[in-house]
Amino acid sequence: MFKVFIQISFQMTKRKTPIRFTGQHFTIDKNLISDTIKFANLQDSDIVLDIGAGKGFLTVHLLKHTNNLIAIEKDSDLALYLKQKFRQCPDLTIFNIDFLKFKLPSTPFKVVSNIPYSITSEILKVLMFDNVENFNGGSIVMQLAPAKKLVSDSFYNAYVVFYRTFFSLKLKYEINPSSFMPPPTVQSALLCIEPYTDNIINFDKAKYLRFIQFFLKSPDSTFRKKLKAIFRKSQIKSLCIRHSLDLEIPLNKVNPSIWKICYNEMIKMVPEKFHP
Repeated sequence: MFKVFIQISFQMTKRKTPIRFTGQHFTIDKNLISDTIKFANLQDSDIVLDIGAGKGFLTVHLLKHTNNLIAIEKDSDLALYLKQKFRQCPDLTIFNIDFLKFKLPSTPFKVVSNIPYSITSEILKVLMFDNVENFNGGSIVMQLAPAKKLVSDSFYNAYVVFYRTFFSLKLKYEINPSSFMPPPTVQSALLCIEPYTDNIINFDKAKYLRFIQFFLKSPDSTFRKKLKAIFRKSQIKSLCIRHSLDLEIPLNKVNPSIWKICYNEMIKMVPEKFHP
C-alpha cells in the first residue's frame, strides 16, 4: 500500500479558517477521524469513497487503509487543492463532481466520509436504496437529527424501513461542534453502517418500497387492520402462526425484518392485481 507522509495541523485558529466558506464543515478532530476509519473495518482491497473530501483531513488517513480510495469533491477550488496536495498518491482518484451526479462503482464499495449535511437524505438514498446491492457499509459523520431518525424504534419513513431491512445502523456517539472547522450550528453524530450477511436483493426493490409506503400511510393503525387490505383471513392466520406475528402492534413499531417476511409472503400467496 502506498504510504502517505503529510503533516496536518489539527490546532485550527480563526486565521486558518478558509477565506471563502464553501458550506462544508471539515473534520479536524484526530480521535473522530481515527474512530470513523476504525469502525468501517477497512481491508486493503476495499474500494472506499470519501464524499465531500474538502481539504483532505480524512482523506490523508484513509490512504493508509486502502489501495483504492475515491475522493469526491464538488467545489472546484477544493478539488484542485486536493489534486495538488495528493499528486503523488497513486491509490487515490479525485473527482471534481457533485456526488449526486457521480457514477458509483459497479462492484462492492464502502463509504467513509464526513458527508455534506445539506444533501444527507439524497446521499443515504443513493447508497442504501439505489445501490443497495453494492454498498458494503462504512461509517459516516452526519447531522445528529437525521441520524437519530435512522436508528429509532418508531418508523414513519418508508426509506428508513427499507434501509433497516438490509443494513444494521448504529449511532456510535454524538460529536461536539468543536470537532469541525468551521464549527456547525447543528449537532453531529458518527453513524456506522453494516450490511446484513443475507443482504441479497432477489426482488423488485421499488415494489418493496411501495409495499412499505402502503402500510405507513396509517402508521398508528394496527398491523392486523392493514394486512387485511392485502391478505385473506386464512393467509393472515398462517402468517401469524409461522412467523409469530403480533397483529395488534402499531405499524410504526413493526420490525423491518417483518416487513420483508410479509412482502415475500405476499409475492407467494397474493395475486399481483391485489399488490399495493
